[in-house]
Amino acid sequence: MLQRIQSIWLLLAASLSGLSTQFSFFSGNRMNTTTNEKEWVEYTALQGSITTLIAIALAVAALVAIFMYKDRKRQLMVTLALLIVSGIQIALYYSASNGFTESKTDLTSLISFAVPVFFLLAAVGIYKDEQLVKNADRLR
Repeated sequence: MLQRIQSIWLLLAASLSGLSTQFSFFSGNRMNTTTNEKEWVEYTALQGSITTLIAIALAVAALVAIFMYKDRKRQLMVTLALLIVSGIQIALYYSASNGFTESKTDLTSLISFAVPVFFLLAAVGIYKDEQLVKNADRLR
């Protein structure tokens, strides 16, 4: 199970998705509605309820997908779905930055950008395993 490279990619995606709750994607000034003053905010996945749910769901689903190694087709479909959801999460981050007067993307946003890359690498590994098994069955 862990000797398969896609398990390592899924484990890395799960851990980085969990880390996105701690590290900021962008930071900037936002108007405080009660005091009408600018305040500096570092936006993490915990700042928005939808991004929090998506980050936690991505981490848990990636860990669950590791243990789907006996059903590679389902594991591939789950991994591709997680790839799409991680892209949606990045789009949500950018839409949240519109509510700020001035914002800049932080260097730690690379964590969130690496998650879909790891899901893509895992999907490629799962597909190669599936092709290897098909070729071995054909030779029998």
